[in-house]
Amino acid sequence: MAKKEKFYTVWKGKRPGIYTTWEDCKAAITGYKGAQYKSFPTFEAAKKAYNGNYEEYKGKKKGEPSLTSEQLLKIGSPNYHSISVDAASSGNPGVMEYQGVDTKTGKNLFKQGPFPEGTNNIGEFLAIVHGLAFLKERKSDRIIYTDSRTAMSWVRKKSCNTKLKETAKNKKLFDLIRRAINWLNQNDYRTPIVKWETKAWGEIPADFGRK
Repeated sequence: MAKKEKFYTVWKGKRPGIYTTWEDCKAAITGYKGAQYKSFPTFEAAKKAYNGNYEEYKGKKKGEPSLTSEQLLKIGSPNYHSISVDAASSGNPGVMEYQGVDTKTGKNLFKQGPFPEGTNNIGEFLAIVHGLAFLKERKSDRIIYTDSRTAMSWVRKKSCNTKLKETAKNKKLFDLIRRAINWLNQNDYRTPIVKWETKAWGEIPADFGRK
């Protein structure tokens, strides 16, 4: 099956414009504070957005109303003294990977995968726990941003409540899940895990750009 084509609009970045690959888009925004970008299914849609206002499109799905200026003011801006984590799965289940980046610069801090069989929720869960261990090891007081309430709940409960069954194909992934749960049970941490406000701020900086 052919990969679905996407176009990426960059309103603010090192090189604003319209890009046909996520790699080119990422190069245009990485290291640029306050970058503004979003993916679109057609060139026409991307061009229309580029000629418009980013505020009309950020964090907005089809048919979803934009936030009002009052709501945006109430939410405020992201805390850039943080790391952001995210996961991507090609299918559910499917090939999965996760990563953590510096929220301000987009610099990759860690990345795991791809795993041959996993789910997005598992990846989000593992990304948070990896982030917690990463920050604790460095005695960092930064916070963690995630866009997954499900993964936040799993971390609080110190469990991975996936419906995916363990098989020979995904054994390495389940070994990692067990390690993550063991880490949560054996370690205390004070790192705040905060929900990324996608509607107000756009896609989380750790996003893989596959939406």
